[in-house]
Amino acid sequence: MPATALNTCEPAPAPPGLREARFYEPLAEGRVRCVACAHRCVVLPQQMGICGVRANKEGKLYTLVYGKAVAAHVDPIEKKPLYHFLPGTRSFSIATAGCNLHCRYCQNWQISQVRSRDSELGFALAPEQAVESATRYGCGSLAYTYTEPTVFIEYALDTAREAKRRGLKNVFVTNGYYTEEALEEMLPLIDAANVDLKSFRDGTYRKVCGATLKPVLDSISRSFQRGMWIEVTTLVIPGLNDSDAELRDIAQFLAGLSRDLPWHLSRFFPAYRMTDRGPTPVTTLNHARDIGRAAGLHHVYVGNVGGEREDTTCPQCGEILLVRSSLRLLANYLRDGACPRCRRPLAGVGLAPRVEADSAATA
Repeated sequence: MPATALNTCEPAPAPPGLREARFYEPLAEGRVRCVACAHRCVVLPQQMGICGVRANKEGKLYTLVYGKAVAAHVDPIEKKPLYHFLPGTRSFSIATAGCNLHCRYCQNWQISQVRSRDSELGFALAPEQAVESATRYGCGSLAYTYTEPTVFIEYALDTAREAKRRGLKNVFVTNGYYTEEALEEMLPLIDAANVDLKSFRDGTYRKVCGATLKPVLDSISRSFQRGMWIEVTTLVIPGLNDSDAELRDIAQFLAGLSRDLPWHLSRFFPAYRMTDRGPTPVTTLNHARDIGRAAGLHHVYVGNVGGEREDTTCPQCGEILLVRSSLRLLANYLRDGACPRCRRPLAGVGLAPRVEADSAATA
């Protein structure tokens, strides 16, 4: 772990939404370095970091969105997408404004691509209130999602700590651009993550997302090796990251970690500042799935195509284990987390059939 020390001071009194950050270090001349994400922004006094929601105020770094949600919804866990983590359960999903990447095709740009003038976006939702809502709606987890949870990490981790106390799991849906310092704090609290691996080319990350590739690969590897349940999503974009060579590189990287690591291939639709190409052909997605399987991955899924079945099958005997359609679990045939035919265990967390699975699928 890098030698950078986290701020451990008690948060200074602040108005609602404003809270002294934990993930930063003070520098000379009133500057601070944020260590929540891999940009490691050096922020000058009265300025903000790349994310637009972490600001230097008189030599201290503040998060501008603590306890200020812009979204709070009950989702099926399959929507994250997480297919091997508490299947058939609900997840109470929250987000604040802001993001540390600026992807040209962002689907949630209205809440992610904000600056200071937008910092008042949101409504009050304290960690305890979020967890109480999750319990009231019968959720098995809380998900920090829609935008990038790393930019509101103090709020996310405080909520996750309260969720753990109440017996709930926690999920990050993330671009993976977090630091080792952030990961160390996440590990005791965050049970699973779906990491968005946008490309396997550094040039694409720099040109299209305003970031670099290596920190994302490092986050996937470190998080997986430290025991967090990981699934990976790639939005397959025509002419950008859909070549056989690049898809094969991604698949081989994931298979090198584990052949049981699920890979989700999602269909692109024109959005935000990328409207110069059409939706991804379904044939491209199916071909990408073939590439993933040829690389040795056991679980490759095609998503965002509407109404299609995306089942989980046993890697050993081919038996259908989990039946899904439209991001809903329809049936769970596992027995004690294993294939009922050949008894091979399925990789994942909380795979035993649950009473709430049927109601979650029809809610």
